[in-house]
Amino acid sequence: MRILRAADYRVMPWKNGGGTTTEIAVSPDGAGLDEFDWRVSMARVEGSGPFSSFAGIDRTLSVLEGDGVVLDVAGRPAVRLTPASAPFAFPADLPTSAALIAGPITDLNVMTRRGRTLHSVERLAISRPVDIATRAGSTLILCHKGEAVFPEAGSIRLGPLDTLLIGPETSLLRVEPARDTTLFVVRITTAA
Repeated sequence: MRILRAADYRVMPWKNGGGTTTEIAVSPDGAGLDEFDWRVSMARVEGSGPFSSFAGIDRTLSVLEGDGVVLDVAGRPAVRLTPASAPFAFPADLPTSAALIAGPITDLNVMTRRGRTLHSVERLAISRPVDIATRAGSTLILCHKGEAVFPEAGSIRLGPLDTLLIGPETSLLRVEPARDTTLFVVRITTAA
């Protein structure tokens, strides 16, 4: 079990337009862009530009904040992405999957290498204690808003944009929100 604080994230320019990309987690540690099995990143996209896709990479986009218009997602007409539309599956195996034509948005990107890992993304808006079941593999819990307390895990407390990374040794977590809280739960499992 590992806690990643928002202040510890690595920040870099968003190469396809205005804004920055904040790396939340990369596995395995130190893997480059061509080597990772899965990775999660968070970006504030302030200008227009393409969202790149890579051959063999499956991808899910969740809009945390903003109201962005994305053109040509999987050959479809332009769509407006809002927090209500998350999570949104991106097409894979295209040089450029889509272009943001209006923004800004803040997004959560999950990328997994096809054939090695599978992933799912769930948004939880909680105002009372809940149990979060985890699966074999890794589970990443991002606290987007509010404050989340995990009493059975040594009273771990997550503030906004903090992340809890859990290995397969944990099967169930109890979450008690200190106030209305929004969590993103990303589950990474080994492909069959």
